[in-house]
Amino acid sequence: MLKMGDKSRAFVSKALEVATQNPNFLPRSFDLEEMRRDLALFEALYPVLLSLTQLQELVDDTCIASASEAYAAALAVYSYAKASGDVTGLDAVIDEMGRRFNRRSKKKQPETAAS
Repeated sequence: MLKMGDKSRAFVSKALEVATQNPNFLPRSFDLEEMRRDLALFEALYPVLLSLTQLQELVDDTCIASASEAYAAALAVYSYAKASGDVTGLDAVIDEMGRRFNRRSKKKQPETAAS
């Protein structure tokens, strides 16, 4: 499928203008009205696409920022819970939360003795 950027938009508009002013060189099978409708639809949808793209970026940024803040708060809760020795019944939960930070160490390959 062909994609139309800014340079292509100018090209397509110019081509429509040329075809409209000089329809004699086009084959009978060429549907000039279809081209006109396609371009009109694209021009109508393009501002919507730009707005949606901008909105998507704003939503992405907000999602990333809120997730970062929530994760930072969770790290603070975990840190406070670990530091507090007087909260009974939290050991299992703290251990479970701590598994998030466990890294699997790569097992070393056993060295083979040279014969």
